[in-house]
Amino acid sequence: MPELPEVEAARRAIEEHCTGKKVRRSVVANDSKVIDGVSPSELESALVGKTIIAALRKGKNLWLRLDSPPFPSFQFGMSGAVYIKGVAVTKYKRSAVSDEDEWPSKFSKVFMELEDGLELSFTDKRRFARVRLLQDPEAVPPISELGPDALLEPLQIEELLNALRKRNTAIKALLLNQSFVSGIGNWIADEVLYQARIHPLQIASRLSREDCESLHRCIEEVIKKAVEVGADSSQYPSNWIFHSREKKSGEAFVDGKRIEFITAGGRTTAFVPELQKLIGVKSVKGKSNQSRKAKPVEEEEDDEGSKDEEIEKEKEIKRQPKRGKNKKVGSHRQLKKVDDSGDNSEEANEKKKPKKKNGKKPLAADKIQRKEVKANRNELKSLDIRTKTQAKESSKKRSGSNEASTQQKKKTRK
Repeated sequence: MPELPEVEAARRAIEEHCTGKKVRRSVVANDSKVIDGVSPSELESALVGKTIIAALRKGKNLWLRLDSPPFPSFQFGMSGAVYIKGVAVTKYKRSAVSDEDEWPSKFSKVFMELEDGLELSFTDKRRFARVRLLQDPEAVPPISELGPDALLEPLQIEELLNALRKRNTAIKALLLNQSFVSGIGNWIADEVLYQARIHPLQIASRLSREDCESLHRCIEEVIKKAVEVGADSSQYPSNWIFHSREKKSGEAFVDGKRIEFITAGGRTTAFVPELQKLIGVKSVKGKSNQSRKAKPVEEEEDDEGSKDEEIEKEKEIKRQPKRGKNKKVGSHRQLKKVDDSGDNSEEANEKKKPKKKNGKKPLAADKIQRKEVKANRNELKSLDIRTKTQAKESSKKRSGSNEASTQQKKKTRK
């Protein structure tokens, strides 16, 4: 999935090979899901005859500044990618178009031919990307809602420390929140936390100053290194957890230490429990992924959280069969809100559920034993009720006999 380094690699390729050149021809796909808020013909007309002045980026969003507005903006989503014919632009998994494929690719959403014959294409296999035509991309969502860019506008250590102290949520979920810091996605968050030796479920406000300084340093180091090598993952350091994130549980190791997989911030998360330990009592409860198959980690939903992507996810959730007779399936937005806010509702739900042994359902013997205990309690209650009733009856009889003897004595005296 494209994160800050991949989008920056695309921006630099456009900056180097396309700026100062006029768009001679354009072809826009008839895909209203990706081409957002503008018709293909309108977008084509807005591009043809315009000169590309600059390629700009914030977080995981890229836009082209032309010699006059409006400007095309590209939100990469899960598999958005930029290709320039004859130019080596970083290829990342599930986004790469093979050199043997037709050109432009059948996945092309926006194609541009420049005045010197150079050809540029924005592709998207999964159709979670968004292409918009905007007068001022920085002034409107989604770019206007982004936090400081992790590469271009890094937080100072004191700013990060103060910001973390106010957040009672898991640090992994916070790093994925694009309004906090933009550009950090799932694999960067895992890498940063591993290098900083911080547990992904650790509450942000409980991090020590030493942890905050380590986190600040690792964000800078990981992103700068990934950008430096053009987001070419084969050149990432061998001691990065990145290289083992897509392996099966039980087969994933980094520097000889076992990697475990849990769900944090709504995403599959890789961490090393031997090195990344929870500090203090409080933490956000995460779900274990010990039965995780060899499904690539990056095939999950994009954490950027655009409205259209959430709608698609909600539809997908509604299509899934309901579990149980009265159990309702919550929306993606509700689930995400609970996770990102650091709410411990999952922990409360766990208390309501019957305790499990070794990850298995309670044994039948345990159920029988609980039934017997309940039956014994009911018997004791009924026995206690009978005893009280008998006591009341005997008390009435005694009081009645006492009254009769009193009346007999009175008669005798008379």
